[in-house]
Order: sequence, then C-alpha cells, then structure tokens
Amino acid sequence: MHEPLLHFLVLGTVLFVGYGYFEHRLGGSDVSKQIRLTPDELLQSTLFFQSQWRRAPTQEEFGKLVENQVQEEVLYREAVAMGLDKDDTIVKRRMAQKMQFLAEDVANAHEPDKAELETWYAKNADKFALPGRISFRQLYFSPDRRGERAHADAEKALAKLAGQPVDAKLASTFGDPFMLQDYYADRTSDELAKELGPNFAQGILGAKPGAWRGPIESGFGWHLVFVDSIIPGRAPAFAEVESDAKTAWLAEQKAEAWRKAYDGMRAKYTVLLPVLPESAASSLPSAHASPPPAKPPS
Repeated sequence: MHEPLLHFLVLGTVLFVGYGYFEHRLGGSDVSKQIRLTPDELLQSTLFFQSQWRRAPTQEEFGKLVENQVQEEVLYREAVAMGLDKDDTIVKRRMAQKMQFLAEDVANAHEPDKAELETWYAKNADKFALPGRISFRQLYFSPDRRGERAHADAEKALAKLAGQPVDAKLASTFGDPFMLQDYYADRTSDELAKELGPNFAQGILGAKPGAWRGPIESGFGWHLVFVDSIIPGRAPAFAEVESDAKTAWLAEQKAEAWRKAYDGMRAKYTVLLPVLPESAASSLPSAHASPPPAKPPS
C-alpha cells in the first residue's frame, strides 16, 4: 500500500473512468468538431440578404443562410486538415494581406487633433501645392501641310502679328485647322504636357501675357500663342485642405505602422538562396550575392 507506483496506477484509473463518465454524460462531443456561430455572424448574413433583396429573409431562407455558413466552415476545416492551405500562392497572399491590415490598423486607433495636424501640414505643405494655371489662344502651323516651311511660316506670321490684340482679324488669316482646341483656359503644365507634349508645356512657361509669342513646338507641329492670364502656383492655407491633409496624415501613419511591424517580423528570419548552376545563374542578376532586405509589399 505504500508503493508509489500503485498510487499512480490507482489515480490514473480514477481519472480515466471519471473522464469516460463525464464524456458520456455530455454526449461525447469533441470541442474541435463544434461549429459555434456568433450572433454577429448571423446578423451579418441577415443584413447582406436584406441589402440584396430589400427585405428580411423568411425562416426557410434564414435556415439556408445558416447552413451556408456552416458549409463554408466545414469545408475550410477539412481543407486545413488535409493540408490544402500549404504551398498555395493565393492563400499565402491573402494571409500576408491580412497581416498587413492588422499592422496598419494600429495607426487607425489614433486620430490627430487640429494642432498636431497643422504641425504636420507645415512640414509637408509642398505636397499640397496648387500648380500654376495658364489661359491662352493658339495658332497652329502644320508640318503635314507646310512641310519644312512650317516653322518659318510661323515666324513670319509672328512678325506681322507684333502689337496686334488677340481678337485682331489679321490673326484669323494665319494658321491651319487644328484637331484639338484653339483656346485653352486654366490649364496646368502637366495637363498641357499630356495634351500637347512636354516641349510645348515647357516652352509656354516663358510666354508673358498680352502679346503673341512663339513659335513653340508641340507634338503636332508649331504654334503661336497669345497668353491671356497666368495664375502662379501657391501653397494653400491649412483651412483650405484640412480634410485632404488628414487623409494624407492617416495614410502616412498606416505606412509607417506597417513598415515598423514588418521590420520587426522580417528581423526574425534568415533568407537562404539556393546555389544555382552556372547556366541558370548567368540569367539572374547577382544570383549568388546576398539579397538586400526585402521591402514590404505596397
């Protein structure tokens, strides 16, 4: 009776019998095989149904919604049990995306007050600078019609238009039909670069209002321009862009939170590259060199 091994066997028998008894009383259920739906999950399914059909589900339809959720959970658990989540690119990307969302959510927990936002804006005002705008009329000289004379013809027309107002009848006697516009109002340099080419956008910056200037080359040919007005670019006051500044601040905070989180996770791992044969290594840049630290996905 004083043998420790006997005590151990008796205690083990009692525990085994007790576990079998209580398992039987509870119906022998295995917690790992239970699917427990929360009220939030059921409510979400109901709201999704209402958004689609503009009414609440019937009792039968609600039962189908519940069974659909159960089916999804059953299939998910069975797939994980079979290891179907391993080496799956789509699953990897989805899980990586969820990790990034979790890291970025840290930044959403903090709302900046006005003073904090104003301080940040003062350091980043250049990001909100309003570009200059220009309004002008143009006369077009087509290389397709005039050939090599297009530039020379534009210079001759400019000499005759010297001192003439923009609405002078003489101006209408020069130039060729143009497929775009004769008058451009309040255009930025970037807009002109996209429409008429970067050479034109750069060339018109030096034109002064109130006189014909040129010739200025575009992607279509040569132009004479009469600038009506130039509105210089400026940095807006904080009150004008407070909402945009807050959006940009939150985006910056999310990016910073993600960077810090990823740097912490990345530091736990060492990347080992395979040793490639010369034939394969020659087609890769620096195949045997240590890779630079990976950047977080955007």
